[in-house]
Amino acid sequence: MIATSEEVVLVDREDRPVGRMEKLEAHRRGLLHRAFSVFVFNHRGEMLLQRRAMDKYHSSGLWSNTCCSHPRPGEAVERAAERRLWEEMGMACDLDRRFSFVYRADFSSGLVEHELDHVFVGWSDAVPSPNPGEVAEWRYATPDEIRAEMEGDPALFTAWFRICFERAAEAALTPPAH
Repeated sequence: MIATSEEVVLVDREDRPVGRMEKLEAHRRGLLHRAFSVFVFNHRGEMLLQRRAMDKYHSSGLWSNTCCSHPRPGEAVERAAERRLWEEMGMACDLDRRFSFVYRADFSSGLVEHELDHVFVGWSDAVPSPNPGEVAEWRYATPDEIRAEMEGDPALFTAWFRICFERAAEAALTPPAH
């Protein structure tokens, strides 16, 4: 049988799978699940940001990292990050897993993001070709420019981006040796 809705992997705080659930239901119930965030930088050290499409089920119209999502049950997190980078931004690059963190964000809609988020960093000068169903617009900005914008109006950025931005920007200072 083919699933008609997307499922997420429910996990404990050590990222051990404890079940699976339809994505929207997991967000309604605020259950901890596996996620990832991708941060792509160009050769000038600028971060590729996206503004989420206006019809996203939460955090619509907010600025965020290059892409983010959830691995499917049975899908490796690294593969899921590569897949979504292509599906959301129409680009590919080598990704390096840097760190993970757990966060919880409650939205006025009643939905809850409670995620164990794996953060990947990549470097590319490719021009994105974003999916308009996912991305309203995109731009490159330096970490200093982003910091200034977040200080001026943090509500313009997604909850998870505000939490992990500094660590991701720091990670970009040390590219992998490949």
